[in-house]
Amino acid sequence: MSAPSKNTSSLHPNLVVGPSKAYSTIFTEMRKADNSPIVFASYARRAMRLLAEDAIAELPTKQTQIITPCGPTAGTELAVDQICAISIIRAGDSLLQAVLECLPEAHVGKILIQRNEASEEKEPILYYSKMPPNVENMHILLCDPMLATGGSALCAIQTLQAKYGIKAENIIFANMICCPEGLKAMADAHPEIKIVTACIDEKLDEEKYIVPGLGDYGDRFFNTV
Repeated sequence: MSAPSKNTSSLHPNLVVGPSKAYSTIFTEMRKADNSPIVFASYARRAMRLLAEDAIAELPTKQTQIITPCGPTAGTELAVDQICAISIIRAGDSLLQAVLECLPEAHVGKILIQRNEASEEKEPILYYSKMPPNVENMHILLCDPMLATGGSALCAIQTLQAKYGIKAENIIFANMICCPEGLKAMADAHPEIKIVTACIDEKLDEEKYIVPGLGDYGDRFFNTV
């Protein structure tokens, strides 16, 4: 796994890089080109569960008092009914599932955005979005495993703001792998949005794929290679 920058604030002022030591070996297996989609998905699920917990940990909490089998103590609670996990279809559905395994009561939203592979800039195209009622009052976990150019994420955020009235400061963007170009695009447009990632790779190649990366995340996870 590529080592993250020591000064992540220079890439994005609200960037959180997951601390788990497990990522190193897991990402090694995910990156191997000769591993089957079944093997890839198995390791990806492990990594996404770790990332989901890291992203959930950035959500607002409140202090509470609880009773354990041995007596009272202080605790911390999430307002799960005020959380909406939103996937950028299709690859984002894999990360959404990891979030829902941790927070099964969370609301769910969907956005379908695809890159225009015929163009040089690979700009995003919005096809569909669906959100639960009152989503504008919720805290958002936006899920997409790869942050490359930032185009899909920025398109999703613009949709959430313009169509659904969601405040940018209420969005946490969770992704497995990002690169400096995508982080810069996000920092320029939305420095207030917190990004939680597992890995920062080196760069984009001429086809706008992350290098060293791991290929097409959705194709490998859903076995459509």
